[in-house]
Amino acid sequence: MVVKEGSSETPLELFLKIGLDERTAQNTIANNKVTANLTAVIHEAGVTEGCNRTIGNLLYTVATKYPANALIHRPTLLGYIVSLKIKTPAQLEAAFSFLSKTASESFKLNEFEEACGVGVEVSVEDIEQTVNEVFEQNKESILELRYRTNVGDLFAHVRKRLPWADPKIVKQLIDAKLFELLGERTAADNEKPSKQKKEKPAKVEDKKVADDNPVQPAEEDLNPFLIFPNPDENFKVHTEIFFSDNSVLRCCNTKEMLDKHLKATKGKVFTRFPLSQMVIYTLVMQRYDDTNPEAEKKEYIDHIEEIVEWMGWKPFKITYTSDYFQDLHDLAVELIRRGHAYVDHQTPDEIKEYREKKMNSPWRDRPIAESLKLFDEMRRGMIEEGKATLRMKQDMQSDNFNMYDLIAYRIKFTPHPHSGDKWCIYPSYDYAHCIVDSLENITHSLCTLEFETRRASYYWLLHALGIYQPYVWEYSRLNVTNTVMSKRKLNFLVTKKYVDGWDDPRLMTLAGLRRRGVTSTAINAFVRGIGITRSDGSLIRLDRLEYHIREELNKTASRTMVVLHPLKVVINNLESGSIMDLEAKKWPDAQTDDTTAFYKVPFSNVVYIEQSDFRMKDSKDYYGLAPGKSVLLRYAFPIKCTEVVLADDNETIIEIRAEYDPTKKTKPKGVLHWVAEPSPGVDPLKVEVRLFDKLFNSENPAELDDWLSDLNPRSKVVMSNAYAVPSLKNAAAGERFQFERLGYFVVDKDSTPDKLVFNRTVTLRDGYGKSGK
Repeated sequence: MVVKEGSSETPLELFLKIGLDERTAQNTIANNKVTANLTAVIHEAGVTEGCNRTIGNLLYTVATKYPANALIHRPTLLGYIVSLKIKTPAQLEAAFSFLSKTASESFKLNEFEEACGVGVEVSVEDIEQTVNEVFEQNKESILELRYRTNVGDLFAHVRKRLPWADPKIVKQLIDAKLFELLGERTAADNEKPSKQKKEKPAKVEDKKVADDNPVQPAEEDLNPFLIFPNPDENFKVHTEIFFSDNSVLRCCNTKEMLDKHLKATKGKVFTRFPLSQMVIYTLVMQRYDDTNPEAEKKEYIDHIEEIVEWMGWKPFKITYTSDYFQDLHDLAVELIRRGHAYVDHQTPDEIKEYREKKMNSPWRDRPIAESLKLFDEMRRGMIEEGKATLRMKQDMQSDNFNMYDLIAYRIKFTPHPHSGDKWCIYPSYDYAHCIVDSLENITHSLCTLEFETRRASYYWLLHALGIYQPYVWEYSRLNVTNTVMSKRKLNFLVTKKYVDGWDDPRLMTLAGLRRRGVTSTAINAFVRGIGITRSDGSLIRLDRLEYHIREELNKTASRTMVVLHPLKVVINNLESGSIMDLEAKKWPDAQTDDTTAFYKVPFSNVVYIEQSDFRMKDSKDYYGLAPGKSVLLRYAFPIKCTEVVLADDNETIIEIRAEYDPTKKTKPKGVLHWVAEPSPGVDPLKVEVRLFDKLFNSENPAELDDWLSDLNPRSKVVMSNAYAVPSLKNAAAGERFQFERLGYFVVDKDSTPDKLVFNRTVTLRDGYGKSGK
């Protein structure tokens, strides 16, 4: 550990001062090399009193990526960072490249500044002008491809001309320019262009999808435990614990311990159920760490069991930490007897202060017999709540704060929902977690990387008690773009009413995904596809999850028709009151002899189409309806616009007049979805449709200082007056459909007999599968 001479400030405090989030800071101090580098960088930069998060993140990058051959120039670079002359990751990467080539030789500051874009201010106007130029140069291609245009290519063209431009502003302006040039999506935007129907390109596209979902995936993908040691190899050193007196504890199982464990497990793999990551080919135990009687609620436990079952995961066994309260108590007594625990009377504030100063508690060295007597009095309720705790005697001078004599037991005069009022002392998670792993003969104890710094205390305790030690492995927490995944941030969004509860369809919670209409099969396929990694901070693109959702729903969601923004079309040459019952396909490959693959849809002289499917001015690349133009109504007839009825402002379109071709000889290119009046003068079935989109505008909102300002104001748009075909009237909550040309939708639990509510699960457009990323 590196601390400025004469300062009692810990590295953790120093790292938090420069704006690192607590998880990153804690992970950093577990790495002695990075801790030393970052501490040196902070002192070198002169920001020991703190700085803003932007500077702090750049300093962290310097500590982890700075070229070792150019250390002599590091103070110069830090001066540029602190003065905000270098303020973006792109500039910093350019600086690393320049200094790496320069090494220890001297260089001219003006050449360095030019290479790093120092002093270059790219205004919004500059970006807008460049975006306009790029669009003008690629206009013909954009108009041809429309919303199938590769936005990444446009982005790259802009960044090549303006390497120091703010990428967020670039993306926003490109999106705005696309909308300005193309307008609302048309009927053709979700249709494949004719040239894509050629056999050869289709094979290429199929190959891309196949690359992402191989028919025969690698065995390591199917069975992640192949990267772990087999249970019978669990005699090797698990970890090394470095103590402040320079001694080293190398934790491992003895042959006797391992033989006893293997006899109980018969050599099979046992793991606890990690809800944040699916694992397979194991005997999985689902354990509730119910050590705090005040925090345990039956509805919480019931919800977990329900969601686990919905996911299709069946635990080998369901257990509770409270099942082992007697064992945990007995082992605590043994820990005291061995001289590794003591009863302490410090208050929480005193414990915090002593830890910060790395000072031993005044009661740390009390006699073993005295601690045994006091612990028994704690158990019998003879000591007031808050007046005593049992603490493990670890290493208060360690570089790892998780070795600062963690609390093992505290007094709580609260009945436990699972064990009743038998106990008034309860174990801490840090004490119980590893012991119950051992008692349950867990072979592989899995957790996320933020628990990596607790590995030392995990193994210290098992070694101190002389009991079996499972193999511990930490993996990266799943992080998905355009959302937040931390419990703290999610809880803030829910409690402050930024979202509508824990099952809000915009949240990446299992409950939220289920309500959005995502299937458990799609989630499992997504998780299996990304695998497990120890790469901290890895970010998975949201469209990768959406790809798996579309793959599943394309096979399981029946087709139907709904119009979100109804525009009235009156067919003049069809008699008023005349109703035709037409057949529409539930599935694209429906066979004519299978009556269950079709549904009836009424066709009358009043139909409704999407407002975006009509324009007053036609164009070559437009496939919707326009004055004098024909389109095909899906499953029905071609219609031709003969008249447009406008409101008094001479702009607002009230209705379209049209004629239909009963012979179907007309062969228009555009195909529209529609809904008709089921009987004369009766409106179609009215439904509410909720269009859900990304919750945040940025890919990684958690890294923003003001992350709440990044919330997408259009993440939920409610269409209260959509029209649906009559066959949807009896749709049940949870039933999934593809609304043709619009996307995949699910019936929400808010639906009533009077009004159905649909949630959009995902749009039809697939960026991930088509790009082959």
